[in-house]
Amino acid sequence: MTATPREGLVRLTHLIYALHAFSAVMGVISSAAVVTAFLTGWPSILAVILNYAKRSDVRGTYLESHFRWQIRTFWFALLWVFLAAILFVTIIGIPLAWLIVVFTGLWVLYRIGRGWLGLNDERPIDF
Repeated sequence: MTATPREGLVRLTHLIYALHAFSAVMGVISSAAVVTAFLTGWPSILAVILNYAKRSDVRGTYLESHFRWQIRTFWFALLWVFLAAILFVTIIGIPLAWLIVVFTGLWVLYRIGRGWLGLNDERPIDF
């Protein structure tokens, strides 16, 4: 990844992190869980759409890793919530489902923070 991204793409990546963070913070300050607010909030859905729409524009730059990081965060969070929903329908699985939801919410907050800090340092995000 050697190409220097256009300044507009860097601002767009900051905006996408801000949209994801806004959705997650809404889960912290409202009655919703962080992960459900992250997955169902319009800011995060808009952010993922922007990730896919602008993915080819950032190819070959350090921003490509951030786009991949953001997309994977969304889809893996959805996968974990789906698993929690399946566990929730069983009486025995309810406590485990709540743990999955809580830890997935913390994981989402971590991924947003770590990614945004990496973007501020103008470096790719390591996996």
